[in-house]
Amino acid sequence: MDKLKQIESFVLVAAKGSLTAAAQVEGVAPAVMGRRIDALEARLGVKLLLRTTRRLSLTAEGTAFLEDCQRLITQLADAEAAVTAGSLQASGHLRITAPAGFGRRHVAPLVPGFLAQHGELSLSLNLSDRIVDIAHEGFDCAVRVGDLPDSASLVSTRLADNRRLCVAAPAYLARAGTPRHPEELFRHACLTLSSEASQTRGWAFRIEGQVQHLRPETRAQGRLDCSDGQVLHDWCVQGLGIAWRSTWEVEADLAAGRLVSLLDEFAAPPNGIYAVFPQARHLPLRVRLWVDHLRAHYGRPDYWRSTS
Repeated sequence: MDKLKQIESFVLVAAKGSLTAAAQVEGVAPAVMGRRIDALEARLGVKLLLRTTRRLSLTAEGTAFLEDCQRLITQLADAEAAVTAGSLQASGHLRITAPAGFGRRHVAPLVPGFLAQHGELSLSLNLSDRIVDIAHEGFDCAVRVGDLPDSASLVSTRLADNRRLCVAAPAYLARAGTPRHPEELFRHACLTLSSEASQTRGWAFRIEGQVQHLRPETRAQGRLDCSDGQVLHDWCVQGLGIAWRSTWEVEADLAAGRLVSLLDEFAAPPNGIYAVFPQARHLPLRVRLWVDHLRAHYGRPDYWRSTS
């Protein structure tokens, strides 16, 4: 029996959760899928699947082997696609994740064009503000904004710079005045992320040559807070206070005059927008093409102003 067919059948059964469902995809009888799994387990000398009349589950050995098999199948498909008709073609399924707000504005709108260029690909997009464990949750790539923690299991590539700045609506500044120094923020209505949100270090400024983090919510009076950055942005445009937002979110508002940038001379150095993926010897072709697609858009000088 073909070793590769055994491996492909094992991956399919694990993905579908049953022999019957996997057999329907293959167009064969469930008994055929069962024989392939039996032959694979016999050849390896380990049990990969625990099968009962009601459910199917992976053993510890099966879980570890599945990751290697998925990687092997992907690399083989990429190798074949790379030489097909002398052009780059990718197939299969791409699973990506991104922060909710950024993903709605700057990831989801780019998906249709990407799929139009690569007709053999399908894609799942997960938008979540939690830090997704892409290696263990089966994602091919994550888009992340801000400073990245060190990780031995992940690799990243920088797609664009991201700068954060204080902004306010002209109506608010006419009513409350314009702060000239970060310390003056404590006398203003500051629109801050609530304590359960991920922004815990405060607003960053370069003061006297050093980056300092201020938490204006600790002393500001009559403040509003919210766990959703989009709500803070909307409140800011409505003139309810000063917010600390990313340029990707407010660039168009600044250009249109709906918001005004404050304290620019104290702006901290930019951090980045990154594509992050599990450590692997060879990056799958579908991931490389996706990263190239993002970089091509994010690198255009007019991109952020036209889409924020």
